[in-house]
Amino acid sequence: MATNRRDFIKCCSALTLAGACSFSRLGLMQALAQTATDYRALVCIFLFGGNDGNNVVIPFDPTAYAAYVSARGGTSQLALAQSTLLPITAASQATQNFGLHPNLTEVQQLYNAKKLAIMANTGILVAPLTRAQYLARTVAVPVNLFSHSDQQTEWQTGQGTSAPTGWAGRAADKVKALNGTAQYPAVVSVSGSQVFCDGVQTNPAVLIPGSSGAFSGFGTDAPSVARLSAMQNILTLDSGVSLVQAASQVTTNAFSYSNLLNSALTGVPALATTFPNTSLGQQLSQVAKIIQVRGALGLHRQVFFASIGGFDTHTNEIASHQNLFPQISQAMNAFYNATVEMNVASQVTTFTLSDFGRTFQPGSGGGSDHGWGSHHMVMGGAVLGGDIYGVMPTFALAGPDDAGSNGRWIPSTAADQYGATMASWFGVSDTDLNYVFPNLPNFATRKLGFLG
Repeated sequence: MATNRRDFIKCCSALTLAGACSFSRLGLMQALAQTATDYRALVCIFLFGGNDGNNVVIPFDPTAYAAYVSARGGTSQLALAQSTLLPITAASQATQNFGLHPNLTEVQQLYNAKKLAIMANTGILVAPLTRAQYLARTVAVPVNLFSHSDQQTEWQTGQGTSAPTGWAGRAADKVKALNGTAQYPAVVSVSGSQVFCDGVQTNPAVLIPGSSGAFSGFGTDAPSVARLSAMQNILTLDSGVSLVQAASQVTTNAFSYSNLLNSALTGVPALATTFPNTSLGQQLSQVAKIIQVRGALGLHRQVFFASIGGFDTHTNEIASHQNLFPQISQAMNAFYNATVEMNVASQVTTFTLSDFGRTFQPGSGGGSDHGWGSHHMVMGGAVLGGDIYGVMPTFALAGPDDAGSNGRWIPSTAADQYGATMASWFGVSDTDLNYVFPNLPNFATRKLGFLG
């Protein structure tokens, strides 16, 4: 298989960027000289596999709940017993009441404390779309709908198609000046190399949660110092081969980033907040540690990417959610508590993305098939929480919001609008939002109301 330059660089980044760089005296002086006083961070939690939002937010009123049970094949298949649901109210949803999945206890608490909101039926769109337009193919739709890899990429690029950069990377490009002379990257992934993080000018750091972030094998003894010097000299050689030069630059950056972060973290007291010992918990713990040393790094705008997988629930969905949803709920709650501890709760917004939703109608084996629109969570002190934003779908197979007859909800809110709301809060100008989200001009409402 042919490898292009960007893919090679990304591969090298994932292998070499384990962590974090001691300021030179000049660098430290530059960081301390920053005049910006505000700080904002976006934290993405990607639910890989396509999360079934139909069992995240469930209609609670008798008639709507009965329709839910019928369409989901009863409690013997995908319907959750009403007595187990965690009730929530939503002022924006008229007289409707809803319940959350019973394993989202901490999410319910955050929602009721108005620190978390639900974004209803959101997904990848090119332009507003009705069922009639979709069936007649009179309006453009995203490429390769219902494909995991394509929809993961499109959520991350914010373009309804594949692209070499992601919307977080492009947003970081546009606010680059706010980070002044900071040497550490504004965008960090704690879940491998992701196009979401790549900008035209922005190159992310890729960290392994729980690692020291340092390169091993280089101590202070003479042989170690010699090895390090030799390696650094090799990296400066001009090979004349562009891919080799690009890889050398990535490795050089990795050394620098590693030293910067480790220096910033040295001697910093551990947070009192306890994170769950799960993959997502440890990823968000790593994010919190980096936010904790934002001042030493000289950063005023940061974006982070974390993830959890396992949501491709073609079978055994109920059991899978009983395992996955507590991990999300507990990790998000711990992270919010950490932002409170650091006094940045109103300056950090955490949100979920996922490939797509899943069909309302069950498939075989106690699961569901690939869908389209789904419900997402947004959390933080700046979030106008305790409400459900957007338009909930009509819970009817072959109904006005179904792309077919299985309950694949056509999104009523575009991923562009969802992302643009957060990018604007982050500091991207209204004009530059069109650069970050090229399809945004197709939607009359550019920004939604879930952030204060």
